[in-house]
Amino acid sequence: MKGISIIDTTIDEVLKYGVCGYKNLKRPGFPEKVEWLKKRFSEGLKIKTLVSDKDGTQGMIEYIPGEYCWRPVEATGYMFIHCIFVGFKRDYKYKGYGSLMLDECINDAEKGNFHGVAAVTRKGSFMAGKEVFIKKGFEVVDTAPSDFELLVKKFDQNAPVPKFKGNWEERLKKYGKGLTIIRADQCPYTIKNVNEISKTAKDVYGLTPNIVNLKNAKEAQDSPCAFGIFCIIYNGKIIAEHPISNTRFSNIMNKIKQ
Repeated sequence: MKGISIIDTTIDEVLKYGVCGYKNLKRPGFPEKVEWLKKRFSEGLKIKTLVSDKDGTQGMIEYIPGEYCWRPVEATGYMFIHCIFVGFKRDYKYKGYGSLMLDECINDAEKGNFHGVAAVTRKGSFMAGKEVFIKKGFEVVDTAPSDFELLVKKFDQNAPVPKFKGNWEERLKKYGKGLTIIRADQCPYTIKNVNEISKTAKDVYGLTPNIVNLKNAKEAQDSPCAFGIFCIIYNGKIIAEHPISNTRFSNIMNKIKQ
């Protein structure tokens, strides 16, 4: 499309074009994401950045071989999409750019002789909706609480089908009473969110949170929440399944404390 490029993004180009809307190394979350990426590129991770000649970065897709995915999914042999996003400006939404970036991933997976491509979706913020995947021939192959879906496009019909790790209640057992926040540098937004939530938890609710920083894909795949890299647990129950604002955390706690 005229005036639009999809850049196969190296670490130097991440610093140039940014990632997840972050570009300033002084902004909490961005330097941590950069360091995370440096470790992941050797595992086969790829980022493709949607760049407009007029307006700069307007989207991205991040994907990695399934055995290294940071979601509680068994997808060995598949390419796994962590995230896909289009439209920091509304003008770029619903123009087919998401489909173009998805094609990049599918092509890379075919060239790499993967069984196919997998992704976790749900309605709402922080997750791509499943519609763009369905249009490309993906199918829902598994579900997880509360409303997560695992979608797969298979190239090899004889290959094993990816699935969620499951055993959610068993995974939760290691987190007892009190407040636990699970996070990872895969999502740069979580630094700011966790810092604010931790302060509110202490100042308003008298809770000192146990913050679990996931260090590798295996730890993320052992998460008790299908989002993998962010989860808030209070007294053994999940109260947030994806990154939330400090205001949203307060609203949740106020309802619990009523």
